[in-house]
Amino acid sequence: MRGVLIGVVGAVAVLGVAAAVAVPEAKEWYEGRHEQTSAYATGKEAKEERESVPRWLPDDAASVEYAMRTTGGERILKATLSDGGLPARCEPLDGGSGPAPAPEISASWFPSGVASSAKGRCGSYYVSLENHTLYAWQTNDDWVEENRRSTQ
Repeated sequence: MRGVLIGVVGAVAVLGVAAAVAVPEAKEWYEGRHEQTSAYATGKEAKEERESVPRWLPDDAASVEYAMRTTGGERILKATLSDGGLPARCEPLDGGSGPAPAPEISASWFPSGVASSAKGRCGSYYVSLENHTLYAWQTNDDWVEENRRSTQ
């Protein structure tokens, strides 16, 4: 009887350790399976390769990093701009519109807390500019609204 009890306790311990390792890995896979990340040398290349890259991104933007969720409109983008200013089709953020929402997806190359430094809007994207580096993000709600407007 004692041997059976030791066997059962050992099996439970092994299963517990396996679950402690497998569950976080499964969760990470499940949550990230609908996200795609790409890198491009230029804005022109990014727009040619992926239709969902915003058209306002300058062709001469360099070192473009882009991530998107395939199940909605969540997008983030990082690019180096040659002139260090907002792209031509962007507008400064209206002070009365309240704070920018936080990005809804993340990547190692996209800084956390970037919403607090939002400088403008480029279409449905919020943008932040640090020196020559542009950070842009689109929320699912803004994507839905943009699509609704374009079908009217």
